[in-house]
Amino acid sequence: MDIQQIFSISNTQEFETVTLEVFRFQYHNNRVYKSYCDHLKKSPSHVTHSSEIPFLPIEFFKSHRITSRPKTPEAIFESSGTTLASTSKHHVSDLKIYEQSFRKGFTTFYGPVEGYCILALLPSYLEREGSSLVYMVNDLVARSNHPDSGFYLHNLQALHQKLIDLEKKQTKTLLIGVSFALMDLAEKAPLALKNTTIMETGGMKGRRKELIREELHQILKNAFGVRHIHSEYGMTELLSQAYSHGDGIFRTPPWMKISTRDTEDPLTLQSHTKTGGINIIDLANVYSCSFIATQDLGKTYSDGSFEIMGRFDNSDIRGCNLMVF
Repeated sequence: MDIQQIFSISNTQEFETVTLEVFRFQYHNNRVYKSYCDHLKKSPSHVTHSSEIPFLPIEFFKSHRITSRPKTPEAIFESSGTTLASTSKHHVSDLKIYEQSFRKGFTTFYGPVEGYCILALLPSYLEREGSSLVYMVNDLVARSNHPDSGFYLHNLQALHQKLIDLEKKQTKTLLIGVSFALMDLAEKAPLALKNTTIMETGGMKGRRKELIREELHQILKNAFGVRHIHSEYGMTELLSQAYSHGDGIFRTPPWMKISTRDTEDPLTLQSHTKTGGINIIDLANVYSCSFIATQDLGKTYSDGSFEIMGRFDNSDIRGCNLMVF
């Protein structure tokens, strides 16, 4: 595979061409994905358009090693979970691809990282090993080359004071935080921010009652005096992220695409604006699996944007146990 071809995509035709090439590569090199495709009778000879490509249920990352490259991984990213059996593992054979993906993705939506002071409030991720989000943010913090960039665990007062100092200097700042920690900061140390972008990610992680997006964002906007709350959408099993500049409307980099599937028929894609299961094409995930059916519910729009509406209940998941091997 020509990796640079993936990151050079600039239009829908190039995306289509590279997507079919990645599908063929993964079919022939990813044992688990090939078995899944064969079960559905979807070999490359049966697939002539990206809409016909099967999406691997994300649960397979909990029970199988999903790889298209037989080599020792450079990193194993692991999702959060209460038991070993409930965690997903992403075997990443080439960290440079991940780095290129999140660096280019961030620049696409926010400009050069060197223009920011980056503050990270990610306690639930820092408290465990193998977080792909921590890996990404740690790299962005380092590349920002700002002396005040860094991570905060539970020291909210220190973060509050740092934000005050940066505001006084009118420093362009990005505060990325897991939702429950941002809520803690909003309650214990609210302040008006004019030069700081707040980006939430990761949900409540069982630390707080889950809120709908509108309610969460309104609380944060009121506490920090900002017009919009930004969001990051990524997961352990991916190597790319989507970003929202407000109102929960996400956009993807050119090598990533979101579609939705019928909640009652997991093999059928559906039209825009209908709520369905989120399917993701992440071409940067070339050495794992680029075609993933997630447990998230959402809507897509004709301009390529999308929003997340929630998650499937376990009782609602369809198609994730089509094959046992």
